[in-house]
Amino acid sequence: MRAMFAAAACLAVAASPIAGALAQPAAGGDIASKIVNDPGAPEVQGAKASLRDDPVVQGGKALRIEVPRKGANTWDSTVGGAIKKPVKAGDTLLLAFYARLERGENGATKTVLPFAGVQLVDAPWTPLFQEPVEIGPEWKLLKVKGKVDKSYAAGKLKVTVQLATAKQAVDIGPLIVLNQGPE
Repeated sequence: MRAMFAAAACLAVAASPIAGALAQPAAGGDIASKIVNDPGAPEVQGAKASLRDDPVVQGGKALRIEVPRKGANTWDSTVGGAIKKPVKAGDTLLLAFYARLERGENGATKTVLPFAGVQLVDAPWTPLFQEPVEIGPEWKLLKVKGKVDKSYAAGKLKVTVQLATAKQAVDIGPLIVLNQGPE
């Protein structure tokens, strides 16, 4: 599953509006060199996930996440992963991913995921930046951007999308975090 999703992640970056999210890659660099996480290895907590083919989403693969119930906390079901490269104070990070609501509770056709962003990997799990994002039945490119407050070593931050707002099925494309450097 990981290799197939990783290949989809590469296609999603190279051939999508995500590539245009960076104004200018550094001289001699490419967009892939700006990725600070592993888009092909999402971690799902508190829900079942399965990889599926979807020719409509960029890259042709999606992760279907079956959220079993509305959680006591919206973070009872999440998808995300570690930021695997160090980042410096003043860097701007851009989280970009495609998502859609496959099936909402009681026939809902849209939902708000209350937290999509980057946070500390350990307690107190403080967010560096985050935004709520609304999804519906059609694929939507979502972008959440923020500035790094201080320098962090690899593995000290993670990307998180909170999903436990209802019993629902959410399709997610690769979660891609780009370091745009200081702006």
